[in-house]
Amino acid sequence: MADPMRIRAQMSGDKATVRVLMSHEMETGQRRDSAGKTIPAWFIQEVTAQHNGKQVMRAEWGPSVAKNPFLQFSVKGAKAGDKITITWVDNKGDKRTDEATVS
Repeated sequence: MADPMRIRAQMSGDKATVRVLMSHEMETGQRRDSAGKTIPAWFIQEVTAQHNGKQVMRAEWGPSVAKNPFLQFSVKGAKAGDKITITWVDNKGDKRTDEATVS
């Protein structure tokens, strides 16, 4: 399983700004190892965000996203103490879910 995501959700006016740093190798499937063999593609395909259990964001990614991707978005109507849950699924079926509290 991948390392935990670093999630920060902070109030800014009437919305919460959510910043997420995901730990993932994000291989494109085009690089080669030292023996000349192609390194298989391995990347996050889908990212979802929930605010108190309701989906507020969904993204579909491909192999061109950088290693350890960073994502930032805003959630209108959030309040301090609300829960933000982030889930990603990669092309090998691995999944990671972490949550943060809006401050």
